[in-house]
Amino acid sequence: MHSLFLWLLFIFIIVQRLVELIIAKRNEQWMKANGGIEKGKEHYKWFIVIHSLFFISILAEVAIRGTDGYVLNNFLFALFLLIQLARVRCIQSLGRFWNTKIIVLPNVALVKRGPYKYIKHPNYVIVGLELLVIPLLFGAYYTALMFPLFHLMLMKVRIPLEEKALGRVKINK
Repeated sequence: MHSLFLWLLFIFIIVQRLVELIIAKRNEQWMKANGGIEKGKEHYKWFIVIHSLFFISILAEVAIRGTDGYVLNNFLFALFLLIQLARVRCIQSLGRFWNTKIIVLPNVALVKRGPYKYIKHPNYVIVGLELLVIPLLFGAYYTALMFPLFHLMLMKVRIPLEEKALGRVKINK
């Protein structure tokens, strides 16, 4: 029963990500139709690579270890659920401006509601937590070590690009 739950959870997370990509694509089309400008395209492929490898890595670790003896960690599962609520709150707060790409709509004020009222990039914090908690739920300890580090490396590129695109960084000339 526990291994069935494990696979159902994995499928749920994959479906959730696919639905989010559909939402992001719809938001991208709306923003571009309303004058939105995409910035920092060059690094986006690395998000796709890292996030695809994340799921492959979990599968590989679980396949090597097996699911016999798997016991759901209730604390990690509760933490996962809280993180998902925070993720949904971020998406809701940004509404049509939420995206997986950096797309700026000129002459539109930055969203300052929900978690964005308190920190600039709450979704990136949430993704970092997910990249730790999700593999731990599956007993994929190597994935839990590696992918938060990959996320931090991506954020070193992404956040400065996003800050510049949003006009929060002054450019020295």
